[in-house]
Amino acid sequence: MHRGKSKARRLWTRSDWKGMIGPPCKHHFEGKGCSVSKRDRQEAILEIIRAHRVTSQMELRRLLAQVDFEVTQATLSRDLRDLRLVKVPGAEGGGHYSLPEEWEHTPPLETLLPALFVSAEGTGNLLVVRTMTGGAQAVALGIDWEEWPEVLGTVAGDDTILLVLREAEHLTEVQERLEAIVENARR
Repeated sequence: MHRGKSKARRLWTRSDWKGMIGPPCKHHFEGKGCSVSKRDRQEAILEIIRAHRVTSQMELRRLLAQVDFEVTQATLSRDLRDLRLVKVPGAEGGGHYSLPEEWEHTPPLETLLPALFVSAEGTGNLLVVRTMTGGAQAVALGIDWEEWPEVLGTVAGDDTILLVLREAEHLTEVQERLEAIVENARR
């Protein structure tokens, strides 16, 4: 029988994680930081934004660190963009991060496009994207949120989107990007 030091597991109480977003993960017992996925990190960001008036990325990083999500400023900036969080002005003049209600229920383009895409073809600097009936406005919103520099704007009907591109040379690139999103999701 091997006799070594037993690792006593510390039992966490509510007071240990008071002020944290949720209970500590199993890595807290081992004295390690959490190894979590992007999805977990982004869910934590959304929970924090919903629970607190966060006025800066520095404050958000501090709140994330409290729940063991150590992130760089660059990663946090990408997460804010991916999550479509915006800084809205407050009544006192300062701004805070928010996820407006109508945006909270809009899935990202990678989710929408594969389910609704029918075809894309264009000429010059105009690209016409056809979707399933009723899907054009949601897909156009998703494209707008991507803020692709090649896209000047979108106009959506019921099942058709007109993308106006900055230059005719961008047509093939944008069409292939849309088709790649669809193909990658269908694999």
